Amino acid sequence: MTRILTRLRQSYWRMSRPLTLGAQGCVVDPDGRILLIRHTYRPGWHFPGGGVEKNETVETALARELKEEAGVELIGRPRLIGIYANFRYFPSDHIALFLVEQWRQPVPPKPNWEIRDHGFFAVEQLPEDTHPATRARIAEIRGAGVLSELW
Repeated sequence: MTRILTRLRQSYWRMSRPLTLGAQGCVVDPDGRILLIRHTYRPGWHFPGGGVEKNETVETALARELKEEAGVELIGRPRLIGIYANFRYFPSDHIALFLVEQWRQPVPPKPNWEIRDHGFFAVEQLPEDTHPATRARIAEIRGAGVLSELW
């Protein structure tokens, strides 16, 4: 049911908005591990994040999505890594990716209707089904990958 609602929402956005923008955060803990989440409606592990709403800045959207999906609160400004075209997965979509190093997580979230699971992972021990775009962005952030304009 969740997949159907997601596809309906995406279809509406494609018709009603000529361009969409999302904000995602690469949240890094003091041990260098990266926060990843698993959604209920799509496979693999991803950075937390989501769409920028009307009258919302991209940083405000990032803060809202981090709180909703992972219980993460920003305590410092995140650093913009890049803006990527996400056309392969969603026509006319762009993703702003931020590096988040100053944060806190007062209460780790429990699984819910949107987020199946979350966890912090060492770069060398990412889950096997980490999304390829997420892996590529992690490599770019670490200076081990070629920078791309495509998600």
